[in-house]
Amino acid sequence: MLEGYDCPAILVSAEYVILATNKRYQDTFGEVKVASAPHCYAVSHGYSVPCDQAGEDCPLSAAKQSGHKERVLHIHQTPRGKEHVDVEMLPINDDDGELLFFVELLKPVPLASGTVGDVEMAGSSDAFNRMLGKISRVGSSDAAVLLLGESGTGKELAARAIHMSSKRKSKALVTLECAGLTDSLFESELFGHVKGAFTGANYNTAGLVSLADGGTLFLDEIGDVPLSMQIKLLRLLESGTFRAVGSAEVRSSDFRLICATHKNLSVMVEEGTFRRDLFYRINVFPIRTPSLAQRMEDIPILASTLLEKMSKERKFHLTESAVQKLTEHSFKGNIRELRNLLKRATVLADTNLIDKDLIIECFAEDSIQPTQATEEKSIRLSAGKHVDLKAAETNYLNELMAEYPQDKKKVAKIAGISVRSLYRKLELNP
Repeated sequence: MLEGYDCPAILVSAEYVILATNKRYQDTFGEVKVASAPHCYAVSHGYSVPCDQAGEDCPLSAAKQSGHKERVLHIHQTPRGKEHVDVEMLPINDDDGELLFFVELLKPVPLASGTVGDVEMAGSSDAFNRMLGKISRVGSSDAAVLLLGESGTGKELAARAIHMSSKRKSKALVTLECAGLTDSLFESELFGHVKGAFTGANYNTAGLVSLADGGTLFLDEIGDVPLSMQIKLLRLLESGTFRAVGSAEVRSSDFRLICATHKNLSVMVEEGTFRRDLFYRINVFPIRTPSLAQRMEDIPILASTLLEKMSKERKFHLTESAVQKLTEHSFKGNIRELRNLLKRATVLADTNLIDKDLIIECFAEDSIQPTQATEEKSIRLSAGKHVDLKAAETNYLNELMAEYPQDKKKVAKIAGISVRSLYRKLELNP
C-alpha cells in the first residue's frame, strides 16, 4: 500500500510507532529498523515525547481528534541535516469505523532547510515557516501565485521552490524581468517575433511564453509592466493564446504563472496604473516573503549558509560576537544587503575567522554622509512621499487583518509593531 504513494510514506500506529516505510522514504530519509518499534517523533525530531508535548504541532494527535486528514509543516532530522517537510497524516479505519493506523506522507520542501547547508533558503522563524507552508500548499496545484514583499527578500527563490514542488518541475522555469522594458521590448521578449517584424529582426525568435510551455512562467516585478501591454498579457492569461510580433499565426502555451512585485498593486489599481482585471487574474494565491526585520532570529543560519555558498574553497566562520553584531543591524536591503556585507567581509578578512571588529568595519563602509544638497532634496521628497507611505502601510496592515481577523497580537507581531500602535494606525476600537 505504501509503495502506491509517489512520495515518502510510513505506516504509524495510534501509539506513534512506525510499522512500515516505503522505498521513497528510505531513499530520502534513510532506513528505519521497524523491528525495534521506533516512535515517529524520535526518528523525525529526536524527541522523547510526542511533538505536541515538545512545543510543536502534532498531525497524528490532531488527526485522532478530528478523524480526518491533518497537515502541518515540520522541520525533520534527515541525513542532510534539518529540512522543512510538509507532513500529511491520513487516518485508516476498519469497516466499523474504528481507527486502525495512520499513513504519514512526508514531502520535503525543495530548496529549503532549517539549518546550515548547501540550500537556497534557510531559516526556522515563524515568518519563514508561514511562507514555506504556503509554498508547500500551492506547489502541487496549477494556481497562479503572486509573491509580495520588499526587494531582496528572496521572491525569485520562492518562485523556484514553487516550481520545484509542482508537477511541472521537469520542464523549464522561464523568468522575465519586467522592470525597465519598453512596450515593444516587453512584447518581443514575451511573445517572440518573426523575421522582418521590425528593424533588426533578422530571424525568427521564440518568446518566453513558448519556452515556458509545459513549465512555469515567472514574471518578476509585474508592477512595472507598461499599462498599454497589460491588456495583451491579460488576453494571454485568459485564453492561453498569443501571436508573435509580426505574425498572424495564433499559438498556444500551457504554463503555470508566478508573478512577483515589491509594489503595492492594490494602490496602483486605485490610481489607475495597474488594470483591475489583471490584478484579480494574477492574485489567485498571494504569498508574502517576509523582510529580514520579520525574521531576525534566522540571521545566524542565513549568514552561515551564505558564507558556505560564497566560499567553497576557503571555509569562513563567524564568531558569536560577529553574529550578535549582525542581529543588531537593520537590514533595509534584506537578504541581498546581508549577502553583500558578508562578501565584503570575506574580501577584507586576513584569516578564515570573521569577528565583530571586521563586521563593524564592513558596516562603516556604508556610512557615507550625504552632502547638504542631498539632505535638502531628501527633505523635500520625504514631504511628498509621506502620504503614499502611510497609505501603503495602512493597506499592508489591512491585508494582515484580513488574514488573521481574530488575532490582533499576531498581526502586530508580523508587522513589527505593538498592538497599541496597530489600533492607532488602523483607528480600531479597543
